Amino acid sequence: MTNASEITLYSGGHKGAEAEFGRQAERYGMSQVTFSYDGHKMEHAVGVQALGPKELAEGDVSMAIVSQRMRRNFSEVDAIRKVIQSIYHMVNKGFQVFAIGWIQDDNTVKGGTGWAVELARLFNRPVSVYDQDRKGWFTWTGGEWQKDSPVISHKTFCGTGTRNLSGDAVAAIADLYARSFGAR
Repeated sequence: MTNASEITLYSGGHKGAEAEFGRQAERYGMSQVTFSYDGHKMEHAVGVQALGPKELAEGDVSMAIVSQRMRRNFSEVDAIRKVIQSIYHMVNKGFQVFAIGWIQDDNTVKGGTGWAVELARLFNRPVSVYDQDRKGWFTWTGGEWQKDSPVISHKTFCGTGTRNLSGDAVAAIADLYARSFGAR
């Protein structure tokens, strides 16, 4: 079992999943980097690293590509752009990706969380999603989602997901940490 103090969580500190990943990381004594940008509202602001225009531009991608990859259109392009750009930094720095949300029939994940999952798949990173409807973890393996009980097994990981976190998802995040590092 890896020592939790040697692990770094990368997230955005948003209300819901990201804040819960951060609270659990704090309980386990992990390092945290919470990416922020002008106008960003965080619920969990530990280890904040501000992204300026230059850093945000590193994560810039055509919204047409995002829409095509996620098989949906985004009506508020300007509002979502900075979120998409900051997600790039979270996934780029956090090798392993854990997300909370809903896996859709087309194998994408609902909402902005889906972009983190798509980037992880594009970057060939280990990615697991807790599906709130199915109440279980699924890991992308062999071109499909397979039921799993993942553990945090890399020195860096990204914790992201929906703002609308169910009680089961809160427990799933706590269980992920306990499986990975022992109960606290």
